[in-house]
Amino acid sequence: MSLFVRAAIFLIIAPGLVLGWIPYWILARNPHAVASPVVRAVAFVPMAVGAACLLWCFRDFVVRGRGTPAPYDPPKKLVTTGLYRFVRNPMYIALVTVLIGEALFFGARSLWIYAGFAWLAFHLRVLLFEEPRLRELFGAEYDAYRAAVPRWIPRFP
Repeated sequence: MSLFVRAAIFLIIAPGLVLGWIPYWILARNPHAVASPVVRAVAFVPMAVGAACLLWCFRDFVVRGRGTPAPYDPPKKLVTTGLYRFVRNPMYIALVTVLIGEALFFGARSLWIYAGFAWLAFHLRVLLFEEPRLRELFGAEYDAYRAAVPRWIPRFP
């Protein structure tokens, strides 16, 4: 199975769960206000930007890293190009950005809370699993990248 197919399957499963099924489940169980048409229109901006960034990151994992974002199929090469030049975790930032757009779109406080918990879960995953794993896989190359590129707040040249 090609890398693109494996990445596409993971894209449907993982971000599909985080951005689709879980928000759907939350909204089905929690009453929420309906956002105004103007707020709903504005909400498309973070949703579209986040989705575009997510797809860009998935592409970079396949093309540059020769792997997928899936923990069981990681890249063979450290990805430091594209959005990864500015921040070490653009994929998680993209996911939270889409969640913020969804919270705006639906006018749902419960989705704001979920977005906060999702960011916290991503942060803990990065600290406890991903950074140690990347250090194991890529050693000094990852240490140099880590020293040059911030974890969450993008640094632009």
